[in-house]
Amino acid sequence: MARPSALAAALLAAACSAPPPKPAKPMVRDVHSHSNPHQVRMTHLDLDLDVRFDRKILEGSATLTLDRLDPTAPLILDTRALDIRKAEAAPATGDSFEATPHKLGTPDPNLGAPLTIDLPPNARRVRIHYATSPEASGLQWLDPPQTAGKKHPFLFTQSQAIHARSWIPLQDSPGVRITYRGRIRTPRELIALMSARRDFRLANPKEPPSGDYTFRMPHRIPSYLIALAAGHLDSRYLSTRSEVWAEPSVVESAQKEFADTERMTQAVEKLYGPYQWLRYDLLVLPPSFPFGGMENPIVTFATPTILAGDQSLVSLIAHELAHSWSGNLVTNATWSDFWLNEGFTVYVERRVLEALYGPARAAMESVLGYRELKDELARLPEKDQILHIDLDGRDPDDGVTTVPYEKGALFLRALEDAFGRERFDAFVRAYFAHFRFESITTATFRTFLEKNLLALDPAAAAKVPVEEWITKPGLPASAPVPVSDAFQPVEALAAQWKTGTPAGAAPKDWTTHHWLHFLRAFPPDTPASKLAQLDQAYRFTQSGNAEITGQWLIMAVRAGYQPAFAKLERFLISVGRRKFLKPIYEELVKTPAGRGRAAAIFAKARAGYHPIATSTIEGIIARPR
Repeated sequence: MARPSALAAALLAAACSAPPPKPAKPMVRDVHSHSNPHQVRMTHLDLDLDVRFDRKILEGSATLTLDRLDPTAPLILDTRALDIRKAEAAPATGDSFEATPHKLGTPDPNLGAPLTIDLPPNARRVRIHYATSPEASGLQWLDPPQTAGKKHPFLFTQSQAIHARSWIPLQDSPGVRITYRGRIRTPRELIALMSARRDFRLANPKEPPSGDYTFRMPHRIPSYLIALAAGHLDSRYLSTRSEVWAEPSVVESAQKEFADTERMTQAVEKLYGPYQWLRYDLLVLPPSFPFGGMENPIVTFATPTILAGDQSLVSLIAHELAHSWSGNLVTNATWSDFWLNEGFTVYVERRVLEALYGPARAAMESVLGYRELKDELARLPEKDQILHIDLDGRDPDDGVTTVPYEKGALFLRALEDAFGRERFDAFVRAYFAHFRFESITTATFRTFLEKNLLALDPAAAAKVPVEEWITKPGLPASAPVPVSDAFQPVEALAAQWKTGTPAGAAPKDWTTHHWLHFLRAFPPDTPASKLAQLDQAYRFTQSGNAEITGQWLIMAVRAGYQPAFAKLERFLISVGRRKFLKPIYEELVKTPAGRGRAAAIFAKARAGYHPIATSTIEGIIARPR
């Protein structure tokens, strides 16, 4: 067996010397796409769009460059509620586009409608003139009162998992990778950003924006990473390759919160190889953004709920940055392989936190993640506890649980424990290098794992039941259990409260993670009287920290703690992040009174929720009692 250092060099050399993947590589079937990339495959996209806030639509054209693997086949694209006005075809070069027949198929509730376009024999490009629907699932249009500045409207997209088809007609599968260019026109006072290199600079802040912006993405990316935002934005410097964008009233606090971005980037580079995406900018969106962050290349979209003021929630930035390697550079080929994106990303995120803030911080995050996983595993059906999940016939968003994130990361942690950190780091670095700019399946990963790690040390491999980790529900008996000494005083204080012993003040240096662990130490049947004592001591109802508030409100709903209900309504109306909305609404609907309260609050909040969040909450409220 080679020494670890020699192994690292050998693996990396082999990966880096591998030829780049061929565009015509055979594809696995994607059950979440109507498209036919095995016959005709997109290779490039040119977008030319007007942002019409007056009608809440995008309007313009998408020009697709094609690789015709089967010269007799038509082009089939994914769409959802798009107004297709005309389709044209042209050769590889020139502007001789001519109208060609097209047909929209019957819409599927999950997948939308297929768009079939006839291709003349010499056609290598197709141009589709279209407009989006005001209710497009991948777009959120915010009126001025819904923004921080209250004066200008705002638009942002969310293409993951299969929402790109609601604003672009394309092959909406993570297995199809393309380059793209964009030209976006907005009202003159607004700035547009895309997940691509921008061809403009704000040289003079006193000059108004142009309202006409162009972008280029030279690397091949999957459709779910195409992103657009437009609003009244300002930016601040973070490093020579990073800046943060936000509304003017938010941008200064965001700059302070994200001050460690460059250090994080360098930490990942040291572990797993060079950053490949030109720049790493961040855009802080309005509170209605339904996720914590979205790893759009070149410009990560982030929720303002992480602006805690003490950098205690910047693990989210470490997570989205880690996606620049796991997810963006090496991508899941189908949504059943989603754990390849998220499991690797959580693992890398924790390694970054350890490198920057020490093992204690990383351990706290691991313990919290492990307990969230255990809680969710207790609620999920067995079919949803599997890493390589079967999502055929289901919305891929159904697979977004803690399982691909935390169970996936725990599997990688088990491999690290078995083979040692140095050997496992060499493997991960080689994995990113070998599959760069490719989309792969779980089967492809397993083949690479067997050849480049398991086969090198059968004794270590015997400690990790790979088949059980990937295809079976629950956790293997040998799964690592994270521990954190930092939580011992937290548990001691919680124990005092639970036994009724008078407890003193908490240490002033407690972070968000300490307080979350403290609150989660109380059982679900904790009465309202106990919550009243905790609230008097620690003022949880008045907390401005979204993570703490979210956990506290779940407990308040369970206990019927009335003094928190006004805060409950304000929180659910002002925050659109699904991480907070989903568990609170799920707790509310467990009682008739709570269901009524949930419906009443949702009626007020609905206009400010993203369509993805709206669909989630509608489903919760509509569930049979």
